Amino acid sequence: MTTSNPDPELANEKRGIVSTSPSTEENMSSTGQPDTSMSSLKKINNRIEGLAGLEARGIDRVLPSERQAPSHAADLQVAVLWFSANLSLNNLATGLFGPMVFGLGFLDSALLAVFGTILGSCSTAYMATWGPQSGNRTMVVLRYFMGYWPAKLPTLLNVVLMVGYTTIDCIIGGQVLSAVSGGSMTIQVGIIVVAIVTLIIAVFGMRIFHKYEQYVPIFYAFNPMLMSSRYAWIPQVIVLAVLIGTAGPYFDAAAEPTVTGSTLAANRLSFFTLCFYVPNSWAAAASDFYVYYPERTSRLKIFLLTATGLTLSFNLVYLIAIGLATGLTNNKDWTDANAVSTGALIVAAYDPLHGFGRFCSVVIALGVIANSTPSIYSAALGCQVLGRGSYGDHGVGE
Repeated sequence: MTTSNPDPELANEKRGIVSTSPSTEENMSSTGQPDTSMSSLKKINNRIEGLAGLEARGIDRVLPSERQAPSHAADLQVAVLWFSANLSLNNLATGLFGPMVFGLGFLDSALLAVFGTILGSCSTAYMATWGPQSGNRTMVVLRYFMGYWPAKLPTLLNVVLMVGYTTIDCIIGGQVLSAVSGGSMTIQVGIIVVAIVTLIIAVFGMRIFHKYEQYVPIFYAFNPMLMSSRYAWIPQVIVLAVLIGTAGPYFDAAAEPTVTGSTLAANRLSFFTLCFYVPNSWAAAASDFYVYYPERTSRLKIFLLTATGLTLSFNLVYLIAIGLATGLTNNKDWTDANAVSTGALIVAAYDPLHGFGRFCSVVIALGVIANSTPSIYSAALGCQVLGRGSYGDHGVGE
């Protein structure tokens, strides 16, 4: 009695695994001969992937044997990544909405921002726990929750969202660089500068991004040889503290809402939702940055560290922004600068410090790169999920 050999493709399909490699038939032309154009493209692709430093894995699952070794430094990087990435101007612009757009007072805006951020951070922290557990990117994990084809809809929306955030980052960063230069650099040129740096880091992958998070901010204020990489967020915190010191006297902590009744209630809900939404929007990318963590990494640890990094960074920036917004009525220079752009408002807040203030403005402008890099990185992964890709070469939990 003879037994037939099992079909490896059928076996893979039963396990939920689809090969991403083109089949022999796909590499054949209509005449039955090997397609030389496909072979040439594959050679070029392999050569590009072989370049030192390029991350070519894509959405394939990271096997447990390929993960990094557990360490306290890696654990700390979970919180540092989110803390560093969200000390950025686009989040500061969000905080301005409370008093400026919704007519809320300082106390209303502050409370809504704090509790909205805490709640929004929890959803992102939960999704982050799937990275070490599965070794898959967030949108790939959705295939197991929703199915192969339904998962493409939220993936498409996430790509649009991440590209949108990156666009805002580039615009605000360009505004700051233009304002610092006194107009000699146009906003368009500033946008291009921020976009190019972001693209370079995103192309070379998350390992380069972590290096950027660790070393680039320090370069502008400290000698990196003298400090541990885990303190890379210090320059951003310092310039924000300087901003509080120079702009704080104009903050109006006693500012009252300018609207009343049902309008006040509706505006409070709107601002709370906005402050909830921004940290929550990272949920669609949260797992992307943890696929190299060991499979047995504590889910509670990932959850708490992620939530901590998000909550601290967002609340710090939101509260500063709320203070700036309440100070607009007390400072004509700020009002005039805000009429130009949000970036010009930040530079105007540093004006009393003259040259050092412009230096601080540049450091803050560089912060948007740390925010836009994970956005464009996740958007690129989402584009792969939208294609005729797979679950990866290995299934979850295999």
